[in-house]
Amino acid sequence: MRLRNIAPLLAWLLLCGCQSAGGGRTRREFAQTLDSGTNACRHNPAYCADMAVPAGVRATAQAGASVAGALQVMDAEAEARLKELLTKCATQADLEVNLRMLDGKTPTVQQCEEQLGTNASGEPITRAMRWGQEKHAVALRCAQALLSVERPGGFSLEQRYGYDMKTGALRLITRAQAEVWLRSGQAGQLLGTLVPDVVIHLGEPLKAEAVFDFKFPCPVSNPPRWKRYPRNHPYVGKTQGQMYEQALGVRPWLIVPILGAAP
Repeated sequence: MRLRNIAPLLAWLLLCGCQSAGGGRTRREFAQTLDSGTNACRHNPAYCADMAVPAGVRATAQAGASVAGALQVMDAEAEARLKELLTKCATQADLEVNLRMLDGKTPTVQQCEEQLGTNASGEPITRAMRWGQEKHAVALRCAQALLSVERPGGFSLEQRYGYDMKTGALRLITRAQAEVWLRSGQAGQLLGTLVPDVVIHLGEPLKAEAVFDFKFPCPVSNPPRWKRYPRNHPYVGKTQGQMYEQALGVRPWLIVPILGAAP
């Protein structure tokens, strides 16, 4: 497998650029702040109907919650082990999709920003989003395989949570229910729901012990960071990471290809 243009990855360690939290972004800024259709859907349910969930992930998502097995209480060593495993998954996904779609090259700024179409709200769907969706699918399949051995019965993938900021109430929303809302034109029901990529628990997804989100910046020179919720959103001004921590009660981690875990 060929690895080209690795140098841009090191740029992550040097860059400290900030994202605009406001709504007056240029198309370029907008394209670079969304690394996948998955994250676009989480911010704006209008994207959900446009970005199909790969069948392999649909079949395995949340499967960890139903697998019987011994569970391990989270400690620093266990968390470090999970970060290592998930970093392997992110790196594998990044390399595999780049090899398949880009002949092993890393995508350029121009390629990342290329617009492929628009969603139901008229907002752009970029190539970065498509690549990010593909990479998420590969990373989640990898996580399913590794965590089924590492923590059988103690993890969930893309579990959707409903969260009430006023009361602090947290509830599970099944994939079946979310799909019913999407098919029936009730995507607004998904607004304000939270969907971490990986939740580690002791058999009860409402009692998280660790939370992880895969991030695939495009281009790779973009520093990985939590997405900030837009205007007219229940969590406006907050980031994904802040809401995961508020709702689930644990500090979440970004998992980035090669570089690993970042707060």
